[in-house]
Order: sequence, then structure tokens, then C-alpha cells
Amino acid sequence: MPPPRTRGTALRHRLAELRGPDVPAKALDARALAALAANPGCRRRAILDGAGVNKAALADALGSPSAFGQSQFALTRGNAFEAKVKADGGKELLRLVHEKLDPRAEPPADARVPDLSAIGPEGRTARTALELRETATAARGNWTLLDHPMLALDVAGSPAFLEPDAVVVHPDGSWTVVEIKSFPMVDGSADPAKVGAAARQAAVYVLALEDVAARLDPPPPVRHRVLLVCPKDFSNLPTASAVDVRKQRAVTSRQLARLTRVQDIADALPEGTCFSPGLPAEELTAAVESVPATYAPECLSACELAFHCRDRSRADGAVTSLGRSVRAELGGLTTVEDVLAAARGEAGDPDDPAVAALRRAAELRAEALGELRAETLGEGVGVCR
Repeated sequence: MPPPRTRGTALRHRLAELRGPDVPAKALDARALAALAANPGCRRRAILDGAGVNKAALADALGSPSAFGQSQFALTRGNAFEAKVKADGGKELLRLVHEKLDPRAEPPADARVPDLSAIGPEGRTARTALELRETATAARGNWTLLDHPMLALDVAGSPAFLEPDAVVVHPDGSWTVVEIKSFPMVDGSADPAKVGAAARQAAVYVLALEDVAARLDPPPPVRHRVLLVCPKDFSNLPTASAVDVRKQRAVTSRQLARLTRVQDIADALPEGTCFSPGLPAEELTAAVESVPATYAPECLSACELAFHCRDRSRADGAVTSLGRSVRAELGGLTTVEDVLAAARGEAGDPDDPAVAALRRAAELRAEALGELRAETLGEGVGVCR
């Protein structure tokens, strides 16, 4: 068996081949990782994200462009708000952390804000780990603000480099993830869907921080209540809320553990498979279709390839295009054609609960339509008289 370094080098070379010659890798961020964990059975997304393929460019080349992602205006507004929150050495940000999460600690008067700059994501990850180790020893008892630290998390056998907005080290040595978003918090509450998405993203950072903490002796506690910072009402003034991400962390950890290893998926692909957007459409489509996908309507808000996969799912008559809940109710019936045949009594095991339910539903529908038809005919006769 080759040593780990050799296996890792071979995998990186293989993923570079899949991405295409001279095509730079697209970094896997926490937002994409949270979406990947939400659909762990999708091998297509696992290999594309693992190889660093730009799925937006790939969708355009396949003729199914997606509008998924933030607008340039939203990005600019978010960057401006984050700069305001972190201005003056993060004074306002640390005040919010102290107020919402650690009011019994000493106020953060002179917090450390170390320089985390380094060459490449590996260098920045090492620099972040070094500073976190420093806070656990020499700097313990002080507030420390890590602005855009770099963390690494193993995802299906491949490292993903993650960059939270901030990590705050409390005087007691515990670590807190800070998420800064540009959507408003009106009267102390924000859009539940957006808060949920932010919580899932923060849970990924918590998992990555726990990996760093586990390498220290003793391991510092990583807080499972993160700080969500948003504009107050409709102003540009920051406000914050503590969000408990224990549930999201547990779900994300479980889903990531279920992900098929990228190495296994890559080994199963035909020789010469490449996902470069510059390839002819027919060749590119064949390459994408060589990896099975697990489409669900939820993909439309989380994946750039959702439109392409939806069209293929509909063309194949797959019941997954109707949603995961419907798919779960239908048991072994995997296509719409199978479902209709079972409902008509032309196929399926009568003892199968799903088949029995479909046939009963078909009978009730026929009965209801028959009564409706009879009523309509009766009204027509009355009008004629």
C-alpha cells in the first residue's frame, strides 16, 4: 500500500485531470459544504465539488444556466457592512460578543487582533492554528479576534479550506464563531429561512474549529452558540443574536460522515473523463451523466447544476423530481410510469403498502369523478327541461 502522501498526491493529480488542463480549482466554501451535506447521496456534486469544478460555468456550457448565487449588489452591501462591524479593531463586534454571549467576562478593552496573512490556503490554515494555539497558552485571559481565519475540514477524503467571518477567543479560552450577514434583523428577529442557512453554515465552521481544538492538550471548548450579526431594522447599525447550532452541527457531522469518498467516485469514472467547460457540449454532457445524481427540488436553491439535473430527472420520469417526501412514500416505485401502472392495477405487488395506497387512491378518484360527472349531467338535464 502506498504511503498517505503518495495516495494524496495521486488523488490531487486525478482531480486536476477531471477539472481540466490549466483550469483553476474553485474553493469549496462553507455554504457549498452545507448544501453538499444536505444531499450526501449525490455523487455528482461530491466529485464536482471535490475536484474544484466551477459548477456555474459548467451549467452554462451544458445549456442550463442557473441564477443561483448572490448578486453583485448584495456582495458589495455585505462587504461594506462587514467592514463597518470590524472597524476600529473590531471594537463593536467584540462588544456584541461580550453582551450576547459572555456578559460575566471582563469587557474587551484591549483585544488582540493578530495578523493571519500567509501564502496559500495551507499557509493561512497553519498560521490560524498557530494563533489559536497561542491563545490557549500565552494569551489566555485576554480577548482575541481572528479576522477571516482559515480552517481546514476533511470532506470525503479531500481537504476543504473554510474562511469564517471571524472567530473570537474568550478570556476563559473558549472559541466562538461569528457570522456577519447583510439581511436585516427587525425587532430582534430575522427571516427564519436565512437564519437557518446561516446556522448551517456556521455549524460547518464549528466542526472545523473542533478539529483544531482536538489537536491541543487540553482541547479548548468550542462554543455551540454562535453570534449572528445583522443590520438593525433597516439601518446600517449592527445588532446581534446568539444562535444555538448544536442541532445543525450534529446533522452536518452525520451527513458528512455518510458522504462517499471522492477517491472511490473518481476511481469508478471512465478513463479520460473531464468536466472542463471548454469541451464540446456532447462530450461534456456525457462526462456529467457518467456520474449519478440524486436530484430533489431543494437543489434549486443550493446547486448551480439543479436545472440540468431537474431536466434529466423529468425526462427519466424519476419520482425524485417530485420531492424527497413523495419519494419516501413510494417505496420501491422509482419512476412515474411505475407509479401510474401500480395505481391502475397493471403492475406492483398488491401486498406492498405503497401499491395498495395508490390503488385505493385511484379508486377514490374514479368514484369522485363519476359522482361529479353524474351531477353535471343531472344539472344539464334540468336546464334542458
